[in-house]
Amino acid sequence: MSADGARAELEVQPKLLQPMGLVHGGVYCSMVESMASVAAYAWLAEHGGGNVVGVNNNTDFLRSIGSGTVRGKAEPVHRGRRQQLWQVTLTDDGGRVVARGQVRLQNLEA
Repeated sequence: MSADGARAELEVQPKLLQPMGLVHGGVYCSMVESMASVAAYAWLAEHGGGNVVGVNNNTDFLRSIGSGTVRGKAEPVHRGRRQQLWQVTLTDDGGRVVARGQVRLQNLEA
């Protein structure tokens, strides 16, 4: 993790699956928001400090998986005085995109 982005991995476990045996969409949403938030916070810490809060999370589910590892990469789209916009791409073991999300965050003064 850095001010320029974040990477994360999550091993798929049975407790993360919905009744059809596929990774629950909420897992993807949580990864997307968590990764965007920590990277946005790191960037803000280098540019005056403060906190960030998510104000919108739009995650698209593109491919279903029921096992393996989900890998994520967060990248900045916009970083401004008041708001930040981050894009997160989640992939499976084969490098195929399983979900893509965009998170808008509000910068709060310290």
